[in-house]
Amino acid sequence: MKNSIGIYGLGVMGASIAKNLANHKFRVAVYNYTPDLTEKFLNEYSGDYVDPYFQLENFVHSLERPRKILIMVTAGPVVDSVIRSLVPLLDKGDIIMDGGNSDFHDSNRRYHKLRELGFHFLSIGVSGGEKGALTGPSLMPSGSMDVYQQVDPILKTISAKVNGTPCCTYIGPEGAGHYVKMIHNGIEYAEMQLIAEAYHFLRRKLGLNLEEINRLFKDWNEGELHGYLIKITSEILARTDDETGKPLIDMILDQAGQKGTGKWAVRNALELGVPLSTIAESVFARFLSSMKQERVKASKVLCGIESGSDEGDKEEIIEDVRRALYMSKICVYSQGFSQLSRASEEYRWGLKCGDIAMIWRGGCILQSSFLQKIKDAYDRNPNLENLLLDDSFKEIAETYQTSLRKVVSMAVLGGIPVPAFASAINYYDSYRQI
Repeated sequence: MKNSIGIYGLGVMGASIAKNLANHKFRVAVYNYTPDLTEKFLNEYSGDYVDPYFQLENFVHSLERPRKILIMVTAGPVVDSVIRSLVPLLDKGDIIMDGGNSDFHDSNRRYHKLRELGFHFLSIGVSGGEKGALTGPSLMPSGSMDVYQQVDPILKTISAKVNGTPCCTYIGPEGAGHYVKMIHNGIEYAEMQLIAEAYHFLRRKLGLNLEEINRLFKDWNEGELHGYLIKITSEILARTDDETGKPLIDMILDQAGQKGTGKWAVRNALELGVPLSTIAESVFARFLSSMKQERVKASKVLCGIESGSDEGDKEEIIEDVRRALYMSKICVYSQGFSQLSRASEEYRWGLKCGDIAMIWRGGCILQSSFLQKIKDAYDRNPNLENLLLDDSFKEIAETYQTSLRKVVSMAVLGGIPVPAFASAINYYDSYRQI
C-alpha cells in the first residue's frame, strides 16, 4: 500500500507533524538525512500508519502519485539542498511543500523554479510549536489553488479546530503563506514584549510580588485580554525552579534569541513603506537583551532614577496597566494587518485579512478571543485601511488611551523601560495627526 504523504525532516516539528498525521490515520512515510533522528522517531513512535525509510529513493517511491512531500528542515540553503536531492526522483506534477520558517522571497523563487521544471510547490506557514504540530497547528498554505486543493483534506484534518472550524485556509499564490507566518511572528514578538513590560512595571514600579502578579494575569485571562500568551505567563509566574526552589522567573537569564522572522517583517515594512514601529521596537528589545555583558557593565557606569513604588491608588494603576496592554495590543495588530493589506496590493496576492485572523484563533501562539473582533471588523468593512478606524476598536482606543499615556509617563519618570508601550501610543498619536 502506498503512503499518502511523506515527511522529510524529523526534528521536533517534523516528528510531531508525522505523529499528528498518523494519529489521523494517514499513511506517512518518514525520512531524515541523518539516520539517528529516524531511529529516535521509531523509538518514540511506531504504528501501522508510519513507514520509516533510510534511503531517499525508497522514501520517494513509497508515495502515491501525485507525490506529496512536506519538508520540515532548517530554513535557508538546507531547503534548496533538499529540493535538489528530491527533484531527480520525482515525476512531473508531484508536490513539494515547505513547512519551515522560510523567507517568503525564497518561497517565491522556489515556487516559480519548480513550476518551470513541471513540479508544484506549496509554501506552508506552521504555527503552534511542538505541541501544536502534534495536536493541531494553525496552517497558512499558499501556492497554486488547484495544487492546494489536492492537499486541503490532509491539512485541514490535522490542523487545530475552533468550534469545529479548521484553523487552515488557502492564503494566496507564491510564498504568501510564509509571508503571513512572518507577520504572525512579528506580532508575536510585540505581544511578548508588551507582556514583559507590563510584568516589569507591576513588579518594579508598583512593588507587587510574584503571587500578586500571577493572580492578576489569571484574572486578565478571564476578560478581554484572554489569550494563550497571557495564560502561559501566569503559569510561568507560578512555577518554581526544581534545583533551587526559587521562582523560575528569577532563574531565567534575561537574554532573548530569535529565528529571524521578526527582523524580516521589519525589513519588509521598510521596503513597503509601512509603519511597523511597535514590532520594530520589540525586535530591537531582543537585540538589546542579547547584549548581556554590555548591559551589566553599563549598569555600573550609567545612572538612572530610583523607581520605587508609586504614590496613588494602586488598584487604579493596575487597571491602567491592563488597559494600556490592551490598547497597545490593538496598535500592534493594526500595524501587522496594515502591512498584510499593503503586501497584498504590492504583490497582488488577494489576502483576506478576516480569514487570516480566524485561522490564528487556535493552534498558534497568538490564539485569543481578540482575533474574532478582528474578523468582525473586516466583515463590517472588507476594505478596512486600519483596525483603529473600525468603530469598535476606535471606541476602545478613545477610552483606553489615557491609561496608556499614564503608564508610559510613570514608567519614564521612574526609569522603567517601556519601548513597546511608548511606541504604541506614539503610533496612535502619529496616525491621527493632520
